[in-house]
Amino acid sequence: MLKTTTAVTRFSPVSLTQRVPGSLLIMLFALVLAAWSQAGFARSLPDFTDLVEENAGAVVNISTTSAPASGNRRFQGLPFDERQLEQLPEFFQEFFRGPQSPFGGAPGNAQPRRSMGSGFIVSKDGYVLTNNHVVEGADEIIVRLNDRRELPAKLIGTDPRSDMAVLKIENGDDLPVVKTGRSKDLKVGEWVFAIGSPFGFDYTVTAGIVSALGRSLPSENYVPFIQTDVAINPGNSGGPLFNLDGEVIGINSQIYTRSGGFMGVSFAIPIDDAMSVFRQIRDKGTVSRGWLGVLIQEVNRDLAESFGLKRPRGALIAEVMDGSPAEEGGLQAGDIVLEYDGDDIQLSSDLPPMVGRTPVGETARLTVLRGGKEITLDVEIGQLPDERTAQQAAPSVGSSSTSPLGLTVETLPADLADSVGVSGGVLVTEVGRGPAYNAGIRARDVITEINRKSVSSVEEFRKVVRGLPEGRAVSVRVVRQGRAIYLVMKP
Repeated sequence: MLKTTTAVTRFSPVSLTQRVPGSLLIMLFALVLAAWSQAGFARSLPDFTDLVEENAGAVVNISTTSAPASGNRRFQGLPFDERQLEQLPEFFQEFFRGPQSPFGGAPGNAQPRRSMGSGFIVSKDGYVLTNNHVVEGADEIIVRLNDRRELPAKLIGTDPRSDMAVLKIENGDDLPVVKTGRSKDLKVGEWVFAIGSPFGFDYTVTAGIVSALGRSLPSENYVPFIQTDVAINPGNSGGPLFNLDGEVIGINSQIYTRSGGFMGVSFAIPIDDAMSVFRQIRDKGTVSRGWLGVLIQEVNRDLAESFGLKRPRGALIAEVMDGSPAEEGGLQAGDIVLEYDGDDIQLSSDLPPMVGRTPVGETARLTVLRGGKEITLDVEIGQLPDERTAQQAAPSVGSSSTSPLGLTVETLPADLADSVGVSGGVLVTEVGRGPAYNAGIRARDVITEINRKSVSSVEEFRKVVRGLPEGRAVSVRVVRQGRAIYLVMKP
């Protein structure tokens, strides 16, 4: 039997402080607090195990095979000829000649090209979503499920603008499917996770948070990408991005990298946009997007000041295309779009996805800043054309004028005005050091407007320049190689 002494029962905090130094007490308290904090932090982290088990069955590995490049052109681009290759060590010969060679293998021994990616099943009858670049040019597509079944798939359609492809598993029946969520409900900072096949390692799970929303990338203006820090590498392309409700809220598509591997910046196509593309491809075979018919640019601090905005926001219309929905709806160059169907436009990149998602033929309400006042316009949205054409400006001669801005202008000939699509303006023939050069104006630019005043002749140009306020930023609209832009100049 254990024996309890009265010394233990009578031991008080007062007597403890008398026997143990204060510094040691502080240290012990800090250790206890740190252990408690770490335990609490660990309990606050999400557990992905159940979510992965529930959804892995609907995630697939996609492998493609396509014919080798004819004539083995890649090998012919080697910096060595055959004799020089024979002088290299065998390891390097295999590197340049072998089937895994980045230069395509030895002449006469071309191998089929293979690629690998990820995807996910969105319907029980076998529709699969993935990236266009995963299946582009493929002659054969095989979909592998996590139960190790390998099923052939047919390409239903692609949308290169959004880098999306829709596949259909042949003989698919009662297949596992993912749940789709709403990407518009995402918030920066929330947890997300991905399932995919990076470097061919099937069903790899990586997790992170949403880093930013509505990212516009140079490759595609009509997709408001979700930026995450989820580890994405080659082979993850086309795979799903899940939220903590087990819903797909994005398709992993691109990474930012300087090394070819993950660097903490990944981009996913929002599922709202992806499902719209899927339904159009499934039902019609093609994808149509809304089109406004304007060229826009960002509103920086100086432009905001010159247009009378308190802070930079909105999308500045640099040019309205002839016969476009924007022209018919009354939009003008120099308007700043502040709202689109009630949604604020903070960055110019916000506008294209909003227009693209609008069904063709519907009317959108735009709030624009014109002449320092907000007005509302109703514009019927058209269909985005497949191609754009830009006309090139050519040099010309005529009467000229040198201005205090440091540039020389001359009358714009009628044939040149027609070729660049303007009805007035002056041609810049020479630019020296001065406000015009600092603003970015260059020779062969066509100036059509200064400080919100139209310029259609050399005389009007002189008059407007004489009335410019000193030391205050003014806007200058120029047409360069057939495209209009706004520049900011401080006389």
